[in-house]
Amino acid sequence: MKVRNEKENSVAREPFWKQKENVKVYISAILLVISWLSSLQYGEGQMLPTIGYAAAILIGGYSLFIQGFKNLGRLNFDINTLMTVAILGAAVIGEWGEGATVVILFTISEALERYSMDKARQSIESLMDIAPKEALIRLGNLEMMVNTEDIQVGDIMIVKPGQKVAMDGTVTKGISTLNQSAITGESVTVTKTINDEVFAGTFNEEGLLEVKVTKRAEDTTLAKIIHLVEEAQAERAPSQAFVDKFARYYTPAVIVLALLIAVVPPLLFEGDWNKWIYQGLAVLVVGCPCALVVSTPVAVVTAVGNAARNGVLIKGGIYLEEAGALKVIAFDKTGTLTKGVPVVAEVVTYGGNENKLLTIAAALEKGSQHPLASAIMRKAEEKGINCNLPVEDFQSITGKGVMAKVNNELYYIGSPNLFEDLHKSKIESTIREQIARMQTEGKTVMVLGTEKDILSLIAVADEIRESSKEVIRKLHLIGIEKTIMLTGDNQRTAEAIGKEIGVSDIKADLLPEDKLNFIKKLRANHQNVAMVGDGMNDAPALAASTVGVAMGGAGTDTALETANIALMSDDLSKLPYTIKLSRRALAIIKQNITFSLVIKAMALLLVIPGWLTLWIAIFADMGATLIVTLNSLRLLKIS
Repeated sequence: MKVRNEKENSVAREPFWKQKENVKVYISAILLVISWLSSLQYGEGQMLPTIGYAAAILIGGYSLFIQGFKNLGRLNFDINTLMTVAILGAAVIGEWGEGATVVILFTISEALERYSMDKARQSIESLMDIAPKEALIRLGNLEMMVNTEDIQVGDIMIVKPGQKVAMDGTVTKGISTLNQSAITGESVTVTKTINDEVFAGTFNEEGLLEVKVTKRAEDTTLAKIIHLVEEAQAERAPSQAFVDKFARYYTPAVIVLALLIAVVPPLLFEGDWNKWIYQGLAVLVVGCPCALVVSTPVAVVTAVGNAARNGVLIKGGIYLEEAGALKVIAFDKTGTLTKGVPVVAEVVTYGGNENKLLTIAAALEKGSQHPLASAIMRKAEEKGINCNLPVEDFQSITGKGVMAKVNNELYYIGSPNLFEDLHKSKIESTIREQIARMQTEGKTVMVLGTEKDILSLIAVADEIRESSKEVIRKLHLIGIEKTIMLTGDNQRTAEAIGKEIGVSDIKADLLPEDKLNFIKKLRANHQNVAMVGDGMNDAPALAASTVGVAMGGAGTDTALETANIALMSDDLSKLPYTIKLSRRALAIIKQNITFSLVIKAMALLLVIPGWLTLWIAIFADMGATLIVTLNSLRLLKIS
């Protein structure tokens, strides 16, 4: 996927009134007015007004008729088919003026619909213009401007103060603050220095940066966002699927009804053929499902575009609707409700020097992939401890810890449960009390020891996000029945953190497969369940939920690919906004569908006294279309 080029952007930015599709509306309208004025002078049915009306019909309805005849040949009775039959029928019975008026009102309706859809897509158009089309690249000793499509991975890009970053990359030199609102929706600036990741489209505020390009133009985070949002806007929502299914039966029913109205009264009740054929044609026009057809897609496009502008990537209409119906939300703890950067908060030793034991612990954890291992490694680094001891026979004990030989002695490091099994529950009471105290304080306890002895307790704490407590409170206020924290931590630690945050349920001591099974169980009981995680180790649970929400989608390919909704900034506060937007979108879609059907029914009732005219029919149809479109555009104001 490539970001649009300059030529494409210039077309997109062309004023609405200048667009070629609208020229035929102006010409048809002028011809209609001239023909109407000439009919006042020469009288109805004269050659000159009739020619003018016919020209207005042909120019304004040219593309409509082509599509209508094609569909008629395929027996595909959509809006174009209905309008074609109605307009040509009006001409056949001599209602040239009304036929021309119907064409113009229909083309005006189409033009306004295009305008509304363009308005709804402006957030995506603006995203396309965010990243510069060229960048200053250093090639050897030369610096030159290069088109972004020609920049290769590994090139060094120079970003001066006041410039936008053109490509994703890693800072190799310099320090500066960047505004990442285009990607994450957050206006708070972020400090970037050596080895930090930067994204295309972000704004460099202060310092000079040298950035090593890590992705080609079509692979940048911004390009992926644009691509995914465009796909999401094109995807059919469940409500739209309902409308499509309904239209398959509705359209033939309207045609049969119009035919009966045109034929039955003259045949059975000696009605006037011209009058009832006219009524039948009016039924065809009022039966056009314009408003019904646009009721859902305009709302989906508007909501998804608004979400993208606010740093939330919703990957389809189906997820937009399902997020609005959520009653239960499960959260991964580490990296979601907490900052995900554990630190060693306390070390208790029972045999040997603290630094020596920390050296052994760091040597063991060096080969571990567990998030808590990084805390021990950082602690060792802070103390200047060399953890490059020879480690042999390293083995991971799933969900409990690791074991390995250090200096020819077998050591274990892991959860207290590991040592319960290892020591046959013969852990000293004083050590149990220490572990219990640390866990009650919300710390995760890691135990270092051998097959016979416990040598040290290392308490690791993960800071709670500042926003977590407020987000959970807001979710409960807006009607989320259950908020559940899922964690691999022990029950005491989980309860200490869960209680502080305010979640309604806590599930602790969970292995990755336990999280997956728990989500499946929740879905069986509650149907609509969201899982919020970091998009990496939570991928199975995210996939199993009704709506998978990934934290920190910016720069995280896994989050963008796995989740149904990605919060581009690492900010939970976007979750209540997303649910609020989804619920409002659901309400507006239901309003649109209901209004479309009611207005059609009311107009059709006018057939009974014979009051329905082509004018009333087209105004009812166009009016309904405009109202549902404008109603959908209210979603742009939600923030």
